[in-house]
Amino acid sequence: MYPKLTINLQYYKDNLRYMINLLKREHLKIAPVTKVFRADPKLMEIINQFDVDVIADSRISNLKIMETNKKKMLLRVPMLSEVEDVIKYADVSLNSEIDVIEALNKEAKRQKKRHEIIVMYDIGDLREGIYYKADDEAFIERIKTLKSIKILGIGTNLTCFGGVIPTQKTYIKLKEIKDRVERILGYPLEVISGGNSSSLPLVMDQKLPKYINQLRIGEALVCGRETAYGHDIIGMHQDVFTLTAEIIELKMKPSKPEGKIGVDAFGHRVRFTDRGMIKRAILAIGKQDIALDQLIPPAGVVILGSSSDHLIVELERDDFKVGDQIQFGLTYGGILSVMTSPYVEKNYVPTNMG
Repeated sequence: MYPKLTINLQYYKDNLRYMINLLKREHLKIAPVTKVFRADPKLMEIINQFDVDVIADSRISNLKIMETNKKKMLLRVPMLSEVEDVIKYADVSLNSEIDVIEALNKEAKRQKKRHEIIVMYDIGDLREGIYYKADDEAFIERIKTLKSIKILGIGTNLTCFGGVIPTQKTYIKLKEIKDRVERILGYPLEVISGGNSSSLPLVMDQKLPKYINQLRIGEALVCGRETAYGHDIIGMHQDVFTLTAEIIELKMKPSKPEGKIGVDAFGHRVRFTDRGMIKRAILAIGKQDIALDQLIPPAGVVILGSSSDHLIVELERDDFKVGDQIQFGLTYGGILSVMTSPYVEKNYVPTNMG
C-alpha cells in the first residue's frame, strides 16, 4: 500500500556506529534522540545494541513505550501537568523552571526515587534555558536543598530556534556557567550537554571545547548530515528514510489555472507562471501527511503544489504511467511528519546478518 515510508535499519545502524565512534575519539558521549521516529521499537532495538548511557526523547508518550535498559532522558522541559509521569518514565530531565523542579522533587519523594536533572542555559539561541546573563545563584542554591533531585549537569541548545551556530566563542559562555555552577554546588558536574547535530562541524574539526562531554544527536543519525550548515557527513547514509507515493493521474494540462484566482484550500494565494502545456501527475499523498518543503524529489520530478490528499508534480521524463511509484528523500521535519501520520505505511529493510 502507498504512500509508504521505507526505513533502512542497516543504514541507521551504520550511522549510529559511525557517530558513536566519531564522538568517542573526541571523548564525547552520545544521547541518541528518538523523537523523530516516535521511539519506534525496531529502531530502539538497534540503539539497545550499542554502548550508550542515555536515550533522549521530547515526549513522555514515547518514553512510556520505550523498551530499554538505558537511562531515559526527557528532552523538552517538563510541564507541571506531567510531573508524575516524568518521574515514573524518565530518569533524567532538562529543566529551567524552579517551580517545576520543586514539583519533581515532591513527586520523586512520593515515588521513592531520586531524579536527575540537567539545568538548561540559553546562551543566545533564545529557546529554553536560564538566560546566561541572569543571576542564577539563588536558583542553584535552592535546588541544592532538594533531597530527591540531583543536578547531573548543565546543558544548552543551539540552532533549533534562533539559528545560532555553535562556535568556540559562543561556548565560552557555557564554560563560565559551568565554573560558576560547580563553585555553587561544591562538586564537579558529570554532564556538560553541549547541544545537538549542529555542533558536529566543531567535532569533525576537533575544535569542540574539551569541557563538553555530551551531545544530543537526532538529525545526523536519520539524515546523515550536520545541522549548522546542512552539509552531508561523508561516511554516513542520507537515505535511512525514503517515502514512496503512487501516481493516480497523469495528463497533459496547462501550467496556469484558468479563471479568476483566489486562495487555495489552505488560505494561501498561489502564483503561477504560464509555461504552456506540461505533463502533470497527481500522487496519492498530501498536506495531511507532509508539507511540500519536506519532500526531496528525484531528478526529473518538479513539485508544483498540493492539497490535503493530492501532490501535484511536473514530470520531465516520459517513462512514467499511472500506477507507477515515485520515491522521495525526506528532511528531518518530513520524517517527523510521516512517522506521525497513520495514513503512511511503514516498511522496514532489515539489518544484514552477522
